[in-house]
Amino acid sequence: MSIRNWPAAERPREKLLEQGAFALSDAELLAIFLRTGVAGKSAVDLARQLLSEFGSLRALLEADLPQFSQHLGLGPAKFAQLQAVLEMARRHLAERIRRDSALESPQAVRDYLKARLRHEPHELFGCLFLDSKHRVLAFEVLFQGTIDGASVYPRQVVKRALAQNAAAVILTHNHPSGVAEPSQADRQLTQRLKDALAYIDVRVLDHFIVGDGEPLSMAEYGWI
Repeated sequence: MSIRNWPAAERPREKLLEQGAFALSDAELLAIFLRTGVAGKSAVDLARQLLSEFGSLRALLEADLPQFSQHLGLGPAKFAQLQAVLEMARRHLAERIRRDSALESPQAVRDYLKARLRHEPHELFGCLFLDSKHRVLAFEVLFQGTIDGASVYPRQVVKRALAQNAAAVILTHNHPSGVAEPSQADRQLTQRLKDALAYIDVRVLDHFIVGDGEPLSMAEYGWI
């Protein structure tokens, strides 16, 4: 039966408008994005099938174009729309952390770093550069590595901090394995960067490690 013939309270779009997006299942949210189904399947039925094939909503969102286009109802046009939606979400999160002090909006910082780094297949190291009031000046990915790690050079971090006229930084990198637990090398690197940045009076406020769950804050564990 077509979604148009469903009771209004059960149609994903009407349900979203009435109850809010948080009330919808992954399949219902995806159905709104798909807009239409295929022969013999409503948009919700197709969404459920796609989630089963990909394994999760996250896997669908992080698929590249060849993977994405292999599935029924998906193709380059839908892929382009999805990438535009994801980029708008990242820019929205970036705007949120620029409005207030990063220390006063720790969840906004976590949300932004998750959106920016969690989907990356290789290890990336970046910095949030902050002014004297801890407002975000910029975010930069400074080093890219393999799946096993990235080489991080304190001199380059210092150079970029000076270029941004930063008073403080928040360091971050991702663990593509999904496990956010810091290694001994991560802790040693953090100390090296703290020492190097101290020479130019730039404070390291935190070092977030992004894995599958919430980013781990090294400062909260007393490792900064």
